[in-house]
Amino acid sequence: MAITKNARAYTGGKYNLTFDGHTDAGWIKSVEGGNATADVVVEKMGADHIARKHLATVKYEDVSFQCGTGMTTDFYDWINTAFNHTNNDAGRRTGSINHYDYDYNLLSSLEFRNGLITEFGMPALDASSKDSALMTIKFKPEITRKIIKGSGKVGNPKMDAAVQKKWLPSNFRLRFTDAAFDQALSKVNKIEALVIKQKVVENAVGEIRDYEQEPSSVEIPNLVITLAESHADQFYKWHEDFVIYGRNGQDQEKQGILEYLTPDLTTVLFTLNFAQLGVFKVAPDKVEAAGEAIRRVKVEMYCEDIKFSYNSSATFK
Repeated sequence: MAITKNARAYTGGKYNLTFDGHTDAGWIKSVEGGNATADVVVEKMGADHIARKHLATVKYEDVSFQCGTGMTTDFYDWINTAFNHTNNDAGRRTGSINHYDYDYNLLSSLEFRNGLITEFGMPALDASSKDSALMTIKFKPEITRKIIKGSGKVGNPKMDAAVQKKWLPSNFRLRFTDAAFDQALSKVNKIEALVIKQKVVENAVGEIRDYEQEPSSVEIPNLVITLAESHADQFYKWHEDFVIYGRNGQDQEKQGILEYLTPDLTTVLFTLNFAQLGVFKVAPDKVEAAGEAIRRVKVEMYCEDIKFSYNSSATFK
């Protein structure tokens, strides 16, 4: 009789994202949401002194998940098109999130239709961090269906551990098209998390029980960086001209490029392009008297637009 057995509890597991029922998008780290729910309507109390209740239209929770490198080009293209309003249908994806056990046996699936990305978050960057970096995606589906009992098995899981381990929050490079900031930006040690949000409105139709989703406005976050005060002179000068003296026209705004690098700092995984950066605050961090910590400055800049792009080194072939 065997000392151990291969049976494992119905906990944890692995999660795979697919589009259109068959196109592999990659393996994700965590997932939540997507449940069907409805508002409860309470009617006015009648002669029987009982407040009658009933359900309103069915709704579906946003789905949120995290992933890193090693996703497919189809997935990264979804992010690219999500915030491009020239073709609204391009940002809609139908697919499923499949839950597998330790041995890659399918346990359940969350199927969704016409998912529109509502949030795209890139992680905070810290030159001293040793953790893995993960991006966060949140999307709003028009319909979801939970299939509890799955069937089938992944014979040859499509994943590349080497690619998935390439991304660390300590490996990055920030540049402006204005070369005067090159030395200052080379001393940046932290960049706060960046979350692009897209508002989605519901298009209710009387004869249809489920709402249609339509993309609306996009909210662009500020770019917040931290660098050594000994190299912050260029930012202080820009802040003085831009904020105090009011020389803040578009010609004084900056264009920036943030590159997420591999551990050897030679290959670019992802790139964020910042359009029309304008500084509005430069403030030293709090320090204690007689302390030995490096004195640093936090710089906050508004941004009008951010474009995401990826390199083939970040994708699963």
